[in-house]
Amino acid sequence: MIRLSEAEWKVMNVLWEESPRTIMQLTHCFQETTGWTKHTIMTFLKRMEEKGAVRYETGQRAKLYYPKIERTEAVLQETEEFLERVFDGRMGLMLNTMVEQKVLSGKEISELYEILRQAEEAQGNEQKGEALTDLGKDGERK
Repeated sequence: MIRLSEAEWKVMNVLWEESPRTIMQLTHCFQETTGWTKHTIMTFLKRMEEKGAVRYETGQRAKLYYPKIERTEAVLQETEEFLERVFDGRMGLMLNTMVEQKVLSGKEISELYEILRQAEEAQGNEQKGEALTDLGKDGERK
């Protein structure tokens, strides 16, 4: 499992959006919003390389940095860790807390309904497939 700091997430998001990037390109990207210097970016990249989050190739004049992990993989790991740490792994408790605190907008609630509908549909299709594979040639259960 690769654990990313908040700063490392910022760098990864830029790399996921467009790769490869050089140290100077990353420095220009963050200089105004964070004040990070070239040396700060170099430190982040070295640490992220050691963690297995990024890789580089030697370019003509500079190293070209690429993400080594997929965004979906990193997001899933982070989400599962957060859910376990804060809500004892219980998605329902997290959603209930958000609903009670009126954190969710109407649009977000609609999106959740759609996500749940699709999950239910996919699960139903999986169960139908399992039921069909449990049947023998003559239609009898094995």
